[in-house]
Amino acid sequence: MNPTEPVRNPFPPQSLARRVAGVTEHTASPIRVRPSVGRGIATWLLAALLVSIGVLAPWSFGRVDLPGGTQTPRWAAQNLQLSLLPPSWLSDEQVQQRVQSAVQTGQYVPGRWLGTDRIGRDVFARLVAGSAISLTLGLCAAAAATMIGVVWGTVAAWFGGRVDAILMRSVDVMYALPSILLATLLSVAVDGIADRSLQDVSPALRQLINLLTMLVAVAGVGWLTMSRVVRGQVLSLRERPFVEAARAMGAGNRRIFWFHLLPNLAGPVAAYAALAVPAAILSESFLSFLGIGIREPLPSLGNLAADGLPELNLVKGRWWLLAPPCVVIALALLSLNFAADRLRDRLDPASPG
Repeated sequence: MNPTEPVRNPFPPQSLARRVAGVTEHTASPIRVRPSVGRGIATWLLAALLVSIGVLAPWSFGRVDLPGGTQTPRWAAQNLQLSLLPPSWLSDEQVQQRVQSAVQTGQYVPGRWLGTDRIGRDVFARLVAGSAISLTLGLCAAAAATMIGVVWGTVAAWFGGRVDAILMRSVDVMYALPSILLATLLSVAVDGIADRSLQDVSPALRQLINLLTMLVAVAGVGWLTMSRVVRGQVLSLRERPFVEAARAMGAGNRRIFWFHLLPNLAGPVAAYAALAVPAAILSESFLSFLGIGIREPLPSLGNLAADGLPELNLVKGRWWLLAPPCVVIALALLSLNFAADRLRDRLDPASPG
């Protein structure tokens, strides 16, 4: 070996670096959890929740016979002598004696699977009815907000210029205010107008007006995000060759919207409309919890939680009045959000997920 000849490195730097990088990749790779697994579980949970409410809602809204020959929905039937009973699977001897005394005297005995409330109504029947009302109101509010947002964003993007500036600056102004504050103001305003205009109305009509007021309040603030999403999509689509070709062939704005823009907007609109459903349910529950949403005797998840909160005290906590509506709200919001994320990933290719 010639001492003047440089010694060759058997491990070239590039090869060594590549080997070290390979070891690092294999030893330091993080554990990844597939998000599709959680979303799939949430989708099945949402399906089970909807099926359960759909099956049990006719039973809850069904009419029962009361002493005296009157009939009332099961969720509204009451017996003050059996108020604040614990669930049937937690009943003691004293509770059983109260129930047997009511049965012997021919009184109405409400279901006790989740106990009874302060005026002796079946908590489980009211939970089913309140869940059905809250979910239906959330779906209707999300549908109304989607329609308003699609029309608003399409008009702003298609006409552009001053029309776009006026419409979108109004959206920015409404975005600057908290959505719950806007929903509260709308609910109070519409409710006040209804009270002044319709004073002598039946209780059933008053409950219907209350539901429509809540629908207007929730949908009135839920279309803002949809309008921005649709505006961005229409701004992108109106410069596409197929829109230019339709315009060159003499197609009007209405035909271009229904046959060219709307089919291409269906994916993003459906994805973000699904995300609007849990937001609408949360707004309704919060407003009803504050007492300015759906009011007694009509049940909802919000006013059920509000009724159960005073019963949770240090002397004797009646948890069965507060825990069930809170659990249903949490399950509904989580499952709806995960299902909406999964739908958005499939229908909106521009989404980050």
